[in-house]
Amino acid sequence: MNASERKSADFGGLVVAAFESRRTKEMAALIANSGGVPEVAPSMREIPLEENPAAFAFAERLFQGKLDAVVFMTGVGTETLVQVLETRYPRERIVRALSNLFVVARGPKPVKVLRSLEVPVAIVVPEPNTWREILKAWEAPQKLPLKGSRVAVQEYGVSNVDFLDQLRKRGADVLEVPVYRWGFPEDLDPLRHALNAIVEGRARVVLFTNGVQVEHLLRVAADQGLEPKLRQALRHCMVASIGPTCSAAIAAAGLSVDFEPSHPKMGFLVHEASAKAGQWIERKGNPGQAGSEPA
Repeated sequence: MNASERKSADFGGLVVAAFESRRTKEMAALIANSGGVPEVAPSMREIPLEENPAAFAFAERLFQGKLDAVVFMTGVGTETLVQVLETRYPRERIVRALSNLFVVARGPKPVKVLRSLEVPVAIVVPEPNTWREILKAWEAPQKLPLKGSRVAVQEYGVSNVDFLDQLRKRGADVLEVPVYRWGFPEDLDPLRHALNAIVEGRARVVLFTNGVQVEHLLRVAADQGLEPKLRQALRHCMVASIGPTCSAAIAAAGLSVDFEPSHPKMGFLVHEASAKAGQWIERKGNPGQAGSEPA
């Protein structure tokens, strides 16, 4: 089907592979409602650290008044950190201590958790919610100076080395607080099925909403002996990323990103990708054919 024959904002029956884990059903529904055939495979699960010395080291500095600021990077991480600390300390004490800090929230999800705790938020980082927006918002006039500040950063599975380096270059004393790590889903069959759909050329649209999804897809492909075929197949797919942080992880894996939505949200990703998919696939060509990228 040519792009001109497709309705606006409609995948036109294309198979769409996605790797969302927490909101699998919502992703499948969005794809189907946008005219696509969903191939949604959970690719990761968040595993709270059963023994988390970093979290309790954070608590010690927090209660001793040896921190000036804390950056909450994710909603799940914020909630999990509080739950870990509650295994040893009353919630009231945790909330009181956090409320005395300069609190930075990277986007709406940690904001929601902090507001439910009634912890004041000094900076709500605007879209697209990358570490660059954190620094830009922080360095506005009348904000807490980074130089000499003692800053804790709640991490989300892997360290954001660039962000931590920039904080330190600006003179901050940084405490890294890992709260959970990423694991593979217990059932890998859906992920293998989606992998085969891409390799065999049935899925021509691929949506990523988290950089770890890329890592896990490539690792499963390598285990199956399919990584070279996957990389080749993705050259003929429309590869869509939810936002700059995810795109950076895709690029770091040696893959190309064709599309980012106007806002880094799942609904925008699916709806806007559906309007662009036909054009991208038509110009990229089928596997084995030469294709050119849209301008």
